[in-house]
Amino acid sequence: MSQKPPKTDFAALPYRPCVGVMLVNASGLAFVGKRIDTRGQPDEGGVYWQMPQGGIDEGEELREAALRELWEETGVVEEHVTILAQTREEVLYDLPDELMGKLWGGKYRGQRQHWVLARFNGEDHHIRLDAHDPAEFCEWQWMEPAQLPEVIVPFKKRVYRAVLDEFRDLI
Repeated sequence: MSQKPPKTDFAALPYRPCVGVMLVNASGLAFVGKRIDTRGQPDEGGVYWQMPQGGIDEGEELREAALRELWEETGVVEEHVTILAQTREEVLYDLPDELMGKLWGGKYRGQRQHWVLARFNGEDHHIRLDAHDPAEFCEWQWMEPAQLPEVIVPFKKRVYRAVLDEFRDLI
């Protein structure tokens, strides 16, 4: 008789420490990128756009992590941004059931995110999606901030609304 592997109690898993960057230009538009793993799919019904975000390394300061993630995902360097604010509290989200145990080596149930608002002082040619290998995004655009919750994966909509609410007056 074969035994089933033990079932993972996902609710007992920790949240992955993460930083997100809301990068806005002089016109008040926000940077969004189309994830490279959705290349070739139509925008309708399944391709989502997102702002730069990623894990915070052990011992890494929030500002340092935000600038590193921004460079890795957009090629934007520190000299082309001014950090304006960060969220007062972490924003948590759980992965949906179909992704639970599949991302981040199955070690996390979701993410606990700090968000940073940064003003982009460069020019569009300073954005280089190929600056880091592997690339995160295959396309990018500037978008009205109010649209952000509509273009992100459904399980992050609440996060994007919270970030937008907190940063709205500073954009």
